[in-house]
Amino acid sequence: MTTTGPAELTLIQVSDTHLLPAGELMHGRVDTFALLETVAATVASSTGPVAGILLTGDLADDGSPASYRRLRQIIDPLAATFDAPVVYAMGNHDERLAFRAELLGGAAGAPADHPCDSVHLVDGLRLVALDSTTPGRHDGWLTDAQLAWLADVLATPAPRGTLLIVHHPPLPSPVPTVHLLRLAAAERLADVVAGTDVRMILSGHAHHAGAGALAGIPVWISPALAYDADPLPPDGRLRGLLGGGFSRIDLIDGQFVATAIPLSPTGLVYNNDRAEQVEFIRSLTPQTTPG
Repeated sequence: MTTTGPAELTLIQVSDTHLLPAGELMHGRVDTFALLETVAATVASSTGPVAGILLTGDLADDGSPASYRRLRQIIDPLAATFDAPVVYAMGNHDERLAFRAELLGGAAGAPADHPCDSVHLVDGLRLVALDSTTPGRHDGWLTDAQLAWLADVLATPAPRGTLLIVHHPPLPSPVPTVHLLRLAAAERLADVVAGTDVRMILSGHAHHAGAGALAGIPVWISPALAYDADPLPPDGRLRGLLGGGFSRIDLIDGQFVATAIPLSPTGLVYNNDRAEQVEFIRSLTPQTTPG
């Protein structure tokens, strides 16, 4: 394939695919497998090369091995089309044992509770995936050991710098349920990445596109594939909208640029009372930090 645009390097980020075993629909109405097929067809027919494919958490809705195998049915041929590596990051709906076995080749000898962190080098660009999950919880947390490991990794700069991948956004959210389930104590991560070669932080989880900064480093929240969380719903409501999307991350003129690519919305996934839903999420979220 030939490059027709200005990008020196392009990555595809797909987040929150929420795949289920064959025959099951998310929320009883969303065929996430078909949506991922649409994304793969869109990317495969694009005009430029793809240097890497980033799957940034909540890849399975139920954490089952069958769901991860369905994911690979689509992602493996797409990656082969571009001869591109795939980077898998854990989300709160994922299950570490099945994730490690089905997507990471088993990672022999890793303890069941060991975070699925990884480092990849793509055309001089370092991609660091951090597992921000805690089994049994839906909010985000990075352990002291993970942050120390990250500091060691970042101590040596990469030729094109580093992109950091973490499922839970280290940012507040205008959606109250997402805000409750963001990365806790993000200032701990800020202390580690400040002054390093990290050029952008990529996340998902929120089910809405967003952007901000941590320690002066741009943070990109990719739209979810499965559906959109309405960031500006009618008063008193929390809504999930059919549709969703994915992202492309481009290196252009020495800068990294994130672009949301929407899928056409066609209706509602849910339409709940805001106060009731916030209280429900609060009941699932202990008010203490892990560890």
